[in-house]
This record gives sequence, structure tokens and C-alpha cells, in this order.
Amino acid sequence: MNNTLKTTVDRKRPPPVKVLSGQLRTAVSRPADSGEGYVIRPGRGRSLQVSLVWMQGTVLEVQLDRNTLLLMDETGTFAVQGVNNIPKGKPCLSQGKYVMVMGVIQAVSPEPVIRAVKMADLSALTALHRRMWKLEVEDLQQVLA
Repeated sequence: MNNTLKTTVDRKRPPPVKVLSGQLRTAVSRPADSGEGYVIRPGRGRSLQVSLVWMQGTVLEVQLDRNTLLLMDETGTFAVQGVNNIPKGKPCLSQGKYVMVMGVIQAVSPEPVIRAVKMADLSALTALHRRMWKLEVEDLQQVLA
């Protein structure tokens, strides 16, 4: 890939932002002239533009025929589409697993929906990941907003 093309692609896709499903549920669309994505309000008048997100949660439901998972974090549920197409994603496709999903926001209301780009099974250290997740989200959002 030549450097010009690589730079253009990099600019179009910012790094993923760690978010909670409740934050996406209250997100608003960015104005049409400012590109794709949504704006979340991490608190105290701050705002943060997001399109690629990193989320974590427990698998509640697996619908392989619909290529979809339903996950739950501490603020609610969210759907993940495209799960059958993720390399090494099969270990994540079981009810009760605690997983990380990186993906592109497809919808925010009434329930957040993201199209998966990457998935990882975090079940080996579920208790640690669950305890740390909200703190990781808050920390990153304070740095970015």
C-alpha cells in the first residue's frame, strides 16, 4: 500500500473508543457534513466523537443463523452483528462468555448495534475484566474528551 493511500485510510478510521452500551443509547448522530459516527457525552459538558468502538460484556444470546450476538454490560444490552465472519471468533460464540468486541456503530437506538471487526474471549479472567472495565472506559474518555 502506498503511503498516500495508507494515510487517507488511517485518517478515516480513528482508533476505537471504549464505551458502555448506556452511553451509545444516548448518543446523537454527527452532523452530515462532519462525517460518519456519533457523539457521546462522557460527562460534565464534554463530548466525544465515536464511530469505531471497543465494548465488553457477557454473551446472553447467540443467533448464528442471524450472524448476531446479544451482549450485556453493566449499563444494558447491545447487539453485535457479523460474528460468523470474525477470524478466531468462534470461542466467543457461547452463552455466558465474557468477551471484548471491537466494531463499527450501526445503530444506537432503541438498542446499540455494532458490526464486529474483532472479538476476543476474556472469560479466563472474567472477574478482573468486569471490575476494571468501567474504570478503563472512564480513564480513556477523560484523556480523549
